[in-house]
Order: sequence, then C-alpha cells, then structure tokens
Amino acid sequence: MNRPSAEKPPPVTDPSAHDESDPSGYPDEDPAPSGNRHIHLDPPPTPEVAERRRHAVLAGHTGDVDTARSLRLDPAPVVRAAALGALARAGGLTDDELAGGLTDTDAAVRRRALEILGAPEESSGAPSGSLVELLAGLLAGLLSDHDPTVVEVACWAAGEHPGSADVLVEPLVAVAGTGLGPEAERPGHPDHLCREAAVSALGALGHEAGRASVLAGLTQKATIRRRAVLALAAFEGDDVEAALTEALDDRDWQVRQAAEDLLGVDPAPG
Repeated sequence: MNRPSAEKPPPVTDPSAHDESDPSGYPDEDPAPSGNRHIHLDPPPTPEVAERRRHAVLAGHTGDVDTARSLRLDPAPVVRAAALGALARAGGLTDDELAGGLTDTDAAVRRRALEILGAPEESSGAPSGSLVELLAGLLAGLLSDHDPTVVEVACWAAGEHPGSADVLVEPLVAVAGTGLGPEAERPGHPDHLCREAAVSALGALGHEAGRASVLAGLTQKATIRRRAVLALAAFEGDDVEAALTEALDDRDWQVRQAAEDLLGVDPAPG
C-alpha cells in the first residue's frame, strides 16, 4: 500500500525527552548514559583562547577567510572548531580542510565538521571529484568513533547523504543493531542516543540493508521506537505492514500516532 513519507527528525539531545521508565534497554547500558552529555567538565578557556575564538567567529560573519584560515590549526580545539565553522559560513572552506576537521584529534572539532558535512548549505559547495568518496569514507569511519557524541552526529550526517547509502548503511546498522537478546547478531551501540540517531538515518537512506535494524528498533525503548516507526515509511512489505499494525497498540502514544498516520487509520477511541 502507498503510505505518506515521514520527514527524518533531527538528532535528539534533550535528556528530558527520554522515557527512562521504559523497561526496554540493553543489559550493559547505563539507564541514562546521555543525561550529562552536554555538561562541560573541562576548565573554561583562558582569556587568550576566548579572544582567538571570538576573532574566528567574527571572521565567519564578516567574510574574513584569511583570519578564519589562520586560526584553523590553532592549538585550542574550541578555536579550531570555530574557525572551521567560520570558513564554512564565509564560503571559503575547502574539501581538504573539511577532511582535516573530520580527522581532528578533538571530538568537538570532529562534531563541527560533521555538522558542516551534513548541512551542505554551510559549506562552499558540494565536494568535488574523488573527494565525494573520501568524505563518505571518513563519515563511515566516524560512525565507529570512540566518542558517542561524535557517533550521534555522524549518524545524523549520514542520513543527509542518500547518495552514499551503499557505503554508509552497514556502519549505521552496526550502530543501530538488529535486536535484543543473545539471538541478535548485532546488539548495536551501548548509548541509546546513538542507536536512535542510527535508526532515524537508516529511514532517511531507505536502503534495503537497513530494514532489519529499523524493524528491530520497534523492540527498544520508546524514544527509539518513535524513530523506528517513522523510518518504516521508507520501506514496503508484509513485515512492515505487520510492524505498523502492531505499533497501533504500543504503550507510547507518539508511536501509536505515527503508526496511525502511516497506515491512514483513525485513532482508537479512548
């Protein structure tokens, strides 16, 4: 049957959106591994570093490509990340500079580069020639980054590149997993925000190799089930119809509502 498409939601980073009372989860998973994700434990930047960062940010808004480029290799990660964004904003970011950001030693810089890669409007244009394959390969590698905050943003960026789906789908499946329990070949990433972002990205890519992971997402916690039911809009088949029908009775109202919308049925009374 023909179903309306569902827009891929952006990455979820608000801890208040997590349903921690949901019993579904992974055995080795912290009940709330992402609750303090955005608390900065490092000391604040020195006045000198803060001033260099300010210059980098201003360079992006004034189109000062030379100043932004001079700060791209600054010893302070916060300055490098700001300079990378400034180059993108000013339209002067090269493919090599973007690749350098994706391989930076600091997670904050890698995340900023991924944000640029996932939002082409921030860059000076689409990567050219062999750089398309190179950047897709770097993105695929970041889906197994040791830092979960990088993995989450990499999943979002991957979902914005359907043209590279053949390269990206398997690393995304490794993050999303294929189910729970000992029978699962791939349990997925221990951080549920990473699994959630991966399921959403698989729906955006719509690659057949991601079907099992999206269906398996319906067995996980509510935040992942919400993404999974929307991601099913990209797939067809009896298993998809059966999963959506079962989702009509999900204990989470957002999952039920998404299934109703995709199946085109009226909500159950009461």
